[in-house]
Amino acid sequence: MPVNLSIKNVPDELADRLRQRADAAHRSMQGELMAILEAALGEIPPLRPGEILARLGALDLCTEREAAADVRHDRDAMHG
Repeated sequence: MPVNLSIKNVPDELADRLRQRADAAHRSMQGELMAILEAALGEIPPLRPGEILARLGALDLCTEREAAADVRHDRDAMHG
């Protein structure tokens, strides 16, 4: 049976961004919220702390500069 959820005290700026996103997708705000929830909860299961530590250890980063360079590389690769 479906459950009704309510989000209270949403900042105006956030609500405006949601409205714009919903309009762009030709959906209601309710439909856009459902799409966001489905995308967020349906893709990747949350990582456990041990998994996070293992992934961080595998990166073998020594400095903040190396970490920043790695993030920059990944971001640039995503945006082609």
